[in-house]
Amino acid sequence: MDKLKCPSFFRCKEKEKVEPLQEELPDNQPANKPADQPTHQPVNQSTHPPADQPTHQPADQHADQQADQPADQNDENDENSVRGNWSRKSDYLLSMIGYAVGLGNVWRFPYLTYSNGGGAFLIPYTIMLIFAGLPLFFLECSLGQFVSQGPVMVWRSVPLLQGIGITMVLISVFVSIYYNVIIAYSIYYLFASLQSSLPWKFCSPPWADENCSSTPIVTHCDVIMGTGEITQVNRSYIYANNLTCINGTHIYQPGQLPSEQYWNKVALQRSSGIDETGHIVWYLALCLLLAWIIVGASVMKGIKTSGKVVYFTALFPYVVLTILLIRGITLEGASKGLAYYIGAESDFSKLLEAEVWKDAATQIFYSLSVAWGGLVALSSYNKFNNNCFSDAIVVCVANCLTSVFAGFAIFSILGHMAHITGQEVSQVVKSGFDLAFIAYPEALAKIPGAQFWSVLFFIMLLTLGLDSQFATIETITTTISDLFPSLMRKWRVPTTLGCCLALFLCGLTCVTEAGNYWVLLLDHFCAGWGILVAAILEIGGIIWIYGGNRFISDIEMMIGQQSRGFWLWWKFCWFVITPVLLSIILIWSLVKFRKPEYAGIPFPAWANGIGWIMIVFCVSWIPVMAIIKIVLARGTIYQRFVSSLRPASNWGPYLERHRQGRYQGMVELTAQPGPETTVVPVRRTLTETKF
Repeated sequence: MDKLKCPSFFRCKEKEKVEPLQEELPDNQPANKPADQPTHQPVNQSTHPPADQPTHQPADQHADQQADQPADQNDENDENSVRGNWSRKSDYLLSMIGYAVGLGNVWRFPYLTYSNGGGAFLIPYTIMLIFAGLPLFFLECSLGQFVSQGPVMVWRSVPLLQGIGITMVLISVFVSIYYNVIIAYSIYYLFASLQSSLPWKFCSPPWADENCSSTPIVTHCDVIMGTGEITQVNRSYIYANNLTCINGTHIYQPGQLPSEQYWNKVALQRSSGIDETGHIVWYLALCLLLAWIIVGASVMKGIKTSGKVVYFTALFPYVVLTILLIRGITLEGASKGLAYYIGAESDFSKLLEAEVWKDAATQIFYSLSVAWGGLVALSSYNKFNNNCFSDAIVVCVANCLTSVFAGFAIFSILGHMAHITGQEVSQVVKSGFDLAFIAYPEALAKIPGAQFWSVLFFIMLLTLGLDSQFATIETITTTISDLFPSLMRKWRVPTTLGCCLALFLCGLTCVTEAGNYWVLLLDHFCAGWGILVAAILEIGGIIWIYGGNRFISDIEMMIGQQSRGFWLWWKFCWFVITPVLLSIILIWSLVKFRKPEYAGIPFPAWANGIGWIMIVFCVSWIPVMAIIKIVLARGTIYQRFVSSLRPASNWGPYLERHRQGRYQGMVELTAQPGPETTVVPVRRTLTETKF
């Protein structure tokens, strides 16, 4: 195997060469161009190397790189013969939809809609999509496509902030560990559904106890004693003495559903707390191994294999949701459930509550998977002139419509469950694990042909989780490929499978008796503030430091020139609305922070400490990389800082034929930067970031 080169962002042996700062140029005159020469580019953006510096690698070196590329990674239609491209545009769109549409669309959005005013919740949800979700989604897709690089290397645009990309990748690593555990839960329930009778349909010994019941349990009632006296006694006394309760005197308490006890006692073998690790639950470990085998087999050759698998994993959930909806609306009581969802029970007064708007913004932000690095990684395999704007619109709209559609399928079944148990819909509605593995399986168990519907439901959960996991692993492998291209060209399959094996071993903690506590802990901390911090710095770095007008000019190189009115809207969102909304969400989340708990029992202090350590570890790379960039630069502190805010000389389109205007003299992307190739451009003027 070839000797690995040092990742380019560390500047291992050489330091940057800093040119003297030039005088500010007039707003209407570009750098190094005559005043009368027309240009639409922002000023002072040249990153050309010196005249005696070769601007690209020798042709034979580039040919060698193409020859090293495995044949199964490319096809004759690839525009980029080194990195490869999506075989079809539909491969990319389905991969993006599969990445965005995940488990949260099914088990979180319907509950949020119900609890925040029903149909009224769709108003703030749509507004947050337009002002927060879509602008950031479009930004990330454009960024990855423009330079054909993953979430770390795109920060050659602002080297000081390269730690943002590392933060995104590290968070994706932590998330991939526990997300596949949830997929393992779905696989276990899928196999359990193949039995002649659903095992959670009845309170079956040995796992069921006296509190197991599908209906409320009588705790006390009045009875007539042998002396003729009427006395209130408890349930145990009634059973022991074979007494009969007087009608109308029963006192009830909710029992534990069979599906709830099965989930805790059989599926999880859950211990009493995170500090009681217990043994590894062997069948969950096998399901986790199977999940990683599926993921590894699907992504081991990159987008060429995962792009085909998503035709099933991304489309099948829609088939299942449609079937479940058709079956659900034919059940008695379904209309009651739908009324609670977005029907007559909608409460528009909820729109006056700030919590509703916060929930809408948070759901949009996490549902679209922005700031995780996956959007940048997947978009980096697009052809340069792909219309990333229309793609962003299609994926965002599809994601939101899927969430609404899933709610109809969920609430129609829950409405039927409430009807046959004599409860209100509010008493059976759950969220998260409680919906996916307790409430909905309980409802399906009461429908004729329960095994068939249960198999369909858990295959749907499996596919929803898998295509999101495909993109998460692709984010990790794309980053490795960008940092060590020679490694991935020759050893892509072993490297990818090695990553999957390592993540499987890390996930074994999550399939112990205390495993579900670890899943909740990872989800609570890793999928929270770190993502928000990365998103705020990402939009600030690209729009305010790299330059909003410069970024718009880059996008127009790909999709063509657009009208001034078109960009006015995106500027308004990128410069003001989106960063403000993200900052509000971050502050609100910190102010309203509540320690994680399970079944009302808070996690111990040491567990919370581990959670904070994980998120600090991820976010700390932002200042660490900034310090490294400044230390490795030359000049005064001010010159070092300013030079780290300017694009590297090898920032720009990956292929030479796409390098126009200020990118015509850029250093070859495959070259290892050295002191001669890291030339700092002249100082930027305010015209690059103004409206």
